Amino acid sequence: MYAAHKFCRNPDAREAEAQRKEGSLETVSGEAEEQLAEYPQAQTEIKHYAEMQSAPRFPLHLPVELQSQSGSCAAETQNISANGVLFAMDRDVPVGSIVDFTILLPGDVVGCRCDVQIDCHGRVVRSFEDKGRRGVGVVIDEYHFERA
Repeated sequence: MYAAHKFCRNPDAREAEAQRKEGSLETVSGEAEEQLAEYPQAQTEIKHYAEMQSAPRFPLHLPVELQSQSGSCAAETQNISANGVLFAMDRDVPVGSIVDFTILLPGDVVGCRCDVQIDCHGRVVRSFEDKGRRGVGVVIDEYHFERA
């Protein structure tokens, strides 16, 4: 029997957005904010990126099969947060690509007797080269937990 839960935006992102609207979340220095005032879209993107980076990251190295418009490829998680995942892989996946992947968290990592499967749907927000491999940052827009 499986227990399944589906979420369409994680609670941390909603909380950060509420803090930003209240003005209690400082993401860009005052001087930088003045300079960016001329470019509202850039300012919005920088604040959004800072909010995404604020979640604690957990260094988990797990094998994953990443599905994108250009096909599937093997990847390994480098770190996982409430907002997203950083992958290491041998192939580039362009920024803006929509991706699907499943993370199988070992039971001992999450404090269960059984493994927890997380089916994720997201988008690539960062891509860079690191030590001969590609680093690909993905924001998780939707996820679904399954537990045996």
